[in-house]
Amino acid sequence: MKEMIKLFLGLTTITATLLLVTETASAQAAYGSYMGVGVTYGSQEDSRGQGEQFGGVIGVRYKLLEAPISLRTQSLIGAGTAIVPTVSYDIPINWQTDVYLGAGASFATGDSPSPVGDQTSFAIQPGIDFMVPDENTVLFGNAIVTFDAFREGGGTAFSLQGGMGLQF
Repeated sequence: MKEMIKLFLGLTTITATLLLVTETASAQAAYGSYMGVGVTYGSQEDSRGQGEQFGGVIGVRYKLLEAPISLRTQSLIGAGTAIVPTVSYDIPINWQTDVYLGAGASFATGDSPSPVGDQTSFAIQPGIDFMVPDENTVLFGNAIVTFDAFREGGGTAFSLQGGMGLQF
């Protein structure tokens, strides 16, 4: 639990720093779709004590032009794997930063729990995307919360992701 609090505080500090050092501009959606890689941490355990883990994440965002909507997919790779497709509503903070809230599903595979559980479940995904100025680089961070995530004991699973991507 202390590790989770430290990770949350670290992500909060990074987010606040990014928001403070960015130029103010008229709010419009951060432009660009991207594909990236990073790390994930799943904090919940099922009734057998499995599930808490670190792993990798592959994230893809496809930004719909002219609408504050994005299609997102994250593949979480840990002791088990999960694919989490979501549709998000993007809220521009400035010309290079969006915060968003997505909803979708988590499709877990394998016998071992992934960072978001071991069965198919409903998922919500709040997050932030920061497009690095004058670069094709994107920094992303988000959380995924899945409901009724474990075959043994149900329960909610929570994971944090962060990484870097390239716009396309």
